[in-house]
Amino acid sequence: MPLLRQRRFPRSRTSVHAAREFALETLTDWGCTDRLDDIRLCVSELATNALLHGVPPGREYCVSLSLDGAVICLAVRDSGDRSILPRELASRTVEGDDCSGRGLLLVQALADDIGATEHVVGKTVWAIFKVACPSRQITEARR
Repeated sequence: MPLLRQRRFPRSRTSVHAAREFALETLTDWGCTDRLDDIRLCVSELATNALLHGVPPGREYCVSLSLDGAVICLAVRDSGDRSILPRELASRTVEGDDCSGRGLLLVQALADDIGATEHVVGKTVWAIFKVACPSRQITEARR
């Protein structure tokens, strides 16, 4: 049975730091820290994208982490515009002096897979990471 933790965050810039700390706490509890830096960077990028492109004023976004075997899935769900999807953003060209537009390219480079699931309201952007979690630590985390 997969492990799952999720937390909602308000639409504020300070919530990105809180989302990174949530990922740190969760992955440390699970004993899965070999890809911690990659996952925390991707949390930052996906949370920032949710704030900039997906969370209407007064709403929240949700960060979920699940562990199934040696696979971690990071998912960020928002309630905003479904027309802005990661494959489309990640495929666009970014010029050398552009100040933004590289976040999903970073996620795409660091994760083993990336995608999005559209919902009636909003979307979930997800990234998959293969990890090396010792089975003993996973068993202990399930208790």
